[in-house]
Amino acid sequence: MSKQRILRAVGAAAAAVVVGAAVVNAAQTGEDTSEARNRLTVIVPAAPGGGWDLVARESQNAYREGDIVANTQVVNVPGAGGTIGLAQTVRLEGSANTLMVTGTVMIGGIVVNNSSHSLEDVTPIARLADDYEVVVVPADSPYQDMGDLTEAWREDPGALAIGGGSLGGTDHLLAGMIARDIGSDPQDVNYIPFAGGGEALTSLLSGSVDVGISGYNEFSDQIAAGNVRALAVSAEERVPGIDVPTLAEQDIDAVLPNWRGVMAPPGITEEERAHLTEIVTEMHDTPEWADTLERNRWDDTFQTGEEFDTFLTSEIERITAVTEELGLS
Repeated sequence: MSKQRILRAVGAAAAAVVVGAAVVNAAQTGEDTSEARNRLTVIVPAAPGGGWDLVARESQNAYREGDIVANTQVVNVPGAGGTIGLAQTVRLEGSANTLMVTGTVMIGGIVVNNSSHSLEDVTPIARLADDYEVVVVPADSPYQDMGDLTEAWREDPGALAIGGGSLGGTDHLLAGMIARDIGSDPQDVNYIPFAGGGEALTSLLSGSVDVGISGYNEFSDQIAAGNVRALAVSAEERVPGIDVPTLAEQDIDAVLPNWRGVMAPPGITEEERAHLTEIVTEMHDTPEWADTLERNRWDDTFQTGEEFDTFLTSEIERITAVTEELGLS
């Protein structure tokens, strides 16, 4: 491990301790389930500017505008593929006014970081939406399409710096899936992880990395401004409103939806879980959230209860298998 990476890890851990104290202070309340209507803490296990942060901020607006929750506080706890935020959530056992944003990224992060906690240690509340990954390059990049990019990738995988989110996250998994499909060893991918989409974008625009992979909306403004060029999205079919070809259209077998959802700490009662589910369902039904789905081009895949439990079990198995198959564990 490089000195820079060690320092980055130490810094993230120290920051997590400080932020963790803030999370505890924000979340500690009484046992009354109505407390979540008065004050709700939403933990984002990533830095500001990424997909999880966007989900939290958009839902915060819907809670407020829909008069569902009086005061919603968003707290960012970045690091280790979301597993630092996961650990903080586990430590808030019994807190019935706390939610943690999660999704595909965290499942891979749990495996790669050999986390002592998993999603089975927290309480499932709801799956909110799916979005898709996009592969982008700077506007002045010589790579005009995935054909150009994969040709260079095959010739010298290590020379191509690919920036994205945390190790084992959706961005990393997609890079490995592309490498595997084009006949390159996924373990040879020169992947540069960042704590959030904002940092990855900054590095792409500064020329520190050659390629960026992230959720479409994390790059959409820069795509529209012409500062970066989108080469492909990870959807099975073209996404309405996104004029970018899929990887499948360019003969690359790599389809990877990125789901986003919320979990509660462990140790809450069934009544408290039902109350949080009711609050999130009301948020989902607001016109503000409907606008969020449309603006961000997210698929509405809302699930709660047994339906979400079943999906979560199968998704953990699927992503864990992909992570291990690609040698990322």
